Amino acid sequence: MDVLERARRGDRSAAHLLIERAQPAVRRWARGRLPTYARNEANTEDVVQDAVLAMLKNLARFRHRTVGGLQAYLRTSVLSRIRDLIRRTQRRGIHEELSETLADGRRSPLEAAIMRENLDRFLDALQRLTVKDRQVIVWRVELGYSVEEIATRLGKSVPAAGMTVTRAMTRLAKELE
Repeated sequence: MDVLERARRGDRSAAHLLIERAQPAVRRWARGRLPTYARNEANTEDVVQDAVLAMLKNLARFRHRTVGGLQAYLRTSVLSRIRDLIRRTQRRGIHEELSETLADGRRSPLEAAIMRENLDRFLDALQRLTVKDRQVIVWRVELGYSVEEIATRLGKSVPAAGMTVTRAMTRLAKELE
């Protein structure tokens, strides 16, 4: 009680003594109470330090007579600060660091225009081929059929179907030039 009275009168050593007695227990009590998602703005040590500073500012109005009362006051202050941090985090959202090389998965307008132009050229060239060549190219390129599957569909041997695919692709390449 004598130390508290001296601290109220402005004795800095008495205030330091009060803090030295109360702060370790409050720090241990506060450890783990601040959720990790709310630690972007402050950590547990910051919260305890804020509570102590607030207590020192209001020391003249402080009415507890024991170190236990001081600890209870600090615990209440720490809990209030933790709740404030949680509410602020819920309002603002969780802060995440963004990579400097963050890439947009979408195509740029230029890339989209080039892709559309290439697709139009491909479709025009495909239309200039025979129906048989178009069918073989669609099976192979668009649907991803193997040469064996194409052979079965055409009723040909695998080497003959491979040659049919090769010739159709060669004619398509010529049309694309």
